[in-house]
Amino acid sequence: MTSSSIRSGSANTYDTAVRNISMRQNALSTLQENLTSGKKIVRASDDPTGAASAERALTRISRIAADQRALESQRNAIAMAEGTLGDITESLQEFRELVVSAGNGTFSAAERLSVAGQLSGLRDQILNLANRKDTNGLPLFSGLGSALTPFTGPQATAPDYTFQGLPGQSSTSDVAIPSTLDGDNAFMLQLGRDQAFNVKTSALLPGAFPRQFPLGTSAVTITNPNLVTSDSYSITINNVTVGPLVGTGVATYTITGSPSGYTETTNSAPFNSSLPISLPIPDPNGLTVPGGITPIGMPGLSLSITGDIRIGDTFQFKSEPSVFSVLDSAIRDVSNAQSSANVRQAVDQALNNIDIGMGRISAVRGQAGDLLNRADRISGNQEKRSIQLESDRSRAEDMDMLQGISDFNNKQTGYQAALQTYAQVQKISLFNYLS
Repeated sequence: MTSSSIRSGSANTYDTAVRNISMRQNALSTLQENLTSGKKIVRASDDPTGAASAERALTRISRIAADQRALESQRNAIAMAEGTLGDITESLQEFRELVVSAGNGTFSAAERLSVAGQLSGLRDQILNLANRKDTNGLPLFSGLGSALTPFTGPQATAPDYTFQGLPGQSSTSDVAIPSTLDGDNAFMLQLGRDQAFNVKTSALLPGAFPRQFPLGTSAVTITNPNLVTSDSYSITINNVTVGPLVGTGVATYTITGSPSGYTETTNSAPFNSSLPISLPIPDPNGLTVPGGITPIGMPGLSLSITGDIRIGDTFQFKSEPSVFSVLDSAIRDVSNAQSSANVRQAVDQALNNIDIGMGRISAVRGQAGDLLNRADRISGNQEKRSIQLESDRSRAEDMDMLQGISDFNNKQTGYQAALQTYAQVQKISLFNYLS
């Protein structure tokens, strides 16, 4: 019995020692693997909660990286669009300077035609810039649409230029900006907002009595936006009556609108002129009237006519639907001007409308600058989020190397102690104490 108990106790001691050595060896091996990988979680089974946290952080980091790549592409497209608007502004400024030069009173008709040729080249250049595409082959100014050529024209029917995209500007998000700008807002003019009109004077020949003062008109202004339509209007002088006092009189006129067919014939406007006049001079073509009519009233519109007005004189005007239409009108009016008065009016209204168009382009260019600033802020915020998520991932799975090395040394010492004690116990034998 005693002998059996001794054998059982020795076997248990042996198994316990071997088991402890094996556990220490496994712990030391696991810690060595963690140290060599630099991670405290090598397999999900090591720490399921920590592994899940690290996986979520890695997924979000990958998503941020993808968003950043998309944002960089969007930023490049908007930067290219902003630069293109800058090129267009420079071309418009050059166009404007040429229009001013065309108003030189010493220029002949041939010289004005030469200037008109240069203006045509600039117009084509501006239209091509408006249809420019980014590096991916997508138009920069398509708005919400996907037309490969946003602006088409000139066309024989009204409107002469059309926007083939979808008007509007995409909204930004927390991680992205639009990759296109609203070309409709930049290049297409709105009647009530921009008030860009082109006026053409068709004056009768002076006949036997030359006009004392050349005909001219002021800019068209909007007096009631609710009444304004996109019609082209024509004003025809029906009769001119000079009053008994200097600078007084009444002119009657007819207004017609196309294509609506609007007609108004019961109009009259008093003269308000300080120009010297004498008695009316009979003339086969009408009456010579120094001075001017101010204002002429149309449905929601107003303009002033100045100069020697004759019965039968007509004044045609229409709203300009686009910046390109403004340029075409300037080219046509400069090249077709028959007198210095026509040239002056063509130059004045062209400069006014070009400035309106440049204002629209400048406004959209400012929006592009805001989008680029927004992209910088988004990029900065995403970088901060990425750093935070990387810290979360590191806390969840990365190992504290100093603590790991300390633990490894402790476990190694314990393992060595277990081996040495086991070896010492194994050496003990009863025969060592028998003589």
